[in-house]
Amino acid sequence: MDAVATARVDSWTWAVRLFKTRSLATAACRAGHVRVNGDRAKSAQPVHIGDEVRVRVAGFDRIMIVSRIVSKRVGASVAAECFEDNTPPPPPREEVALLPVRDRGAGRPTKRERRDIEKLRGRAETEH
Repeated sequence: MDAVATARVDSWTWAVRLFKTRSLATAACRAGHVRVNGDRAKSAQPVHIGDEVRVRVAGFDRIMIVSRIVSKRVGASVAAECFEDNTPPPPPREEVALLPVRDRGAGRPTKRERRDIEKLRGRAETEH
């Protein structure tokens, strides 16, 4: 067992492989995407065993309960033992609203395309 009682939140999230690099973990803390026990965490904030760490990744929150403190990056099998994942499962694909996606660089929609988009969104214009 590790003799370390605490670790920096950016170091811990990197060590348990929530972020690919330590600088990405620090940037996420600076941007407010990391919370410890419900409060926004600065990168040097210590984490203890039993703390809840929420990390916003790709628009969804991952909720972890710290079960072991590590400060050096560990293998994936060891990293899985360092936290308890309480993240709710993602919603089924059928429930996720499908938004029409325009190709990048396609410019503004034409009047006809705009009407089609409004119709898809359920906001069809009423005729006068």
